[in-house]
Amino acid sequence: MSGSNSSDASFAQAASMVPETGGQQPLGLTVHSLPQAGDAMAALQRSRSGRWQMLGLLLVCAAPVIASYFTYYVLRPEGRRNFGELIEPQRALPAQAAATALDGTAHTLGELRGQWLLVSVAPGACDDGCRNNLYLQRQLRETMGREKERMDWVWLVSDGAVPPAEIAPGLQGATVRRVDAATLATWLQPAPGHALEEHLYVVDPQGHWMMRFPARLDRAGAAKAKRDLDRLLRASASWDQPGRLQEAP
Repeated sequence: MSGSNSSDASFAQAASMVPETGGQQPLGLTVHSLPQAGDAMAALQRSRSGRWQMLGLLLVCAAPVIASYFTYYVLRPEGRRNFGELIEPQRALPAQAAATALDGTAHTLGELRGQWLLVSVAPGACDDGCRNNLYLQRQLRETMGREKERMDWVWLVSDGAVPPAEIAPGLQGATVRRVDAATLATWLQPAPGHALEEHLYVVDPQGHWMMRFPARLDRAGAAKAKRDLDRLLRASASWDQPGRLQEAP
């Protein structure tokens, strides 16, 4: 009995003592562990938030390009046939290539980005085919109505010849640039069996050549080309605005 009472007294004494843990808490957590765990969670949340923000920024930057790809394919759902030929894969213009104005002012092809472009190519002498294309370009743009400010008509002169003086009045409103023929050949191409000068070409605001109209376009063909251009402008209306963005100085 005395042995039992002694054992019970020892157990009670031990149970009443505060354990000396040296500042240790149960489960091995120090006094400072919880704040440190909170800091780690906050850092993890900031890291995740940063990744989402970066992803959002990339999507915003890519939105015009994505919309441009969408535009290519909404033009030809099942059962619809375009008059112009879609170019796949599309070709980006050589942005750093020289594109000199007729007065000798230095420019680059990259400066033409930011607008839809209806492009013709011809030597400076500008024969009857060239003059027909220039006339149709101007007329097609004018028939766009209020949307015409989203499209420029462009003549790329492929040699060093001076254009005839008599066509100068008809070029009012056109963008005329002299570009080396070899440079043009790396970007634009005619249909098999035709020359580069025989077509009109459509370039999107990103600078991608994306459509080629049939060679030797006449007025009946121009009416069909207009329908393609109308669809292009409608499909891109949500992201394409008139005029080019001005670069910060």
